[in-house]
Amino acid sequence: MLPATFDRVPRNTDPELNRQIRRRTLANLARYRGAGPAAIRRRLDELDHEWDIERAIEANAAGIALAGLALGIFAHRRFLLLPAAVAAFLLQHALQGWCPPVPVLRRLGFRTAREIFEERLVLKSMLG
Repeated sequence: MLPATFDRVPRNTDPELNRQIRRRTLANLARYRGAGPAAIRRRLDELDHEWDIERAIEANAAGIALAGLALGIFAHRRFLLLPAAVAAFLLQHALQGWCPPVPVLRRLGFRTAREIFEERLVLKSMLG
C-alpha cells in the first residue's frame, strides 16, 4: 500500500534528521514568542516564500533532465539516459516519498509543506 501524502517524506527520512528539523522549527517559534505582530507577519511572509521539499525536488529534476536532454542532443546520445533516470526517480518519489535527493535535501533543511504549515499555524495563533 502506498504511504499517505502528508507523511511520506518524514517516514522516509532518518528519524534524527526529522528531530533536527523539528528542533529548528521550535527554535524559530521561540524567537517570535515575544515578538510583535509586525515581526510575526514578516515571518509568515518568509514562510509563504520558503521552498518545500517537493518544489526543490521538482526544480532539481527539471534542471537535471534539461541538462541531460541538451547533452544528449549536442554531446552524445548516452546522456539521454539522464532524463530517463530522473523520470524514474520522480515516479519513485511520487509513489513512495523517497528518491535519492530526499536525504540530501532534508540535510540541507528543506521541510515538507506540512512542516511549514505547522509553523505558520502556531505563528497565526500568536497573532490571535
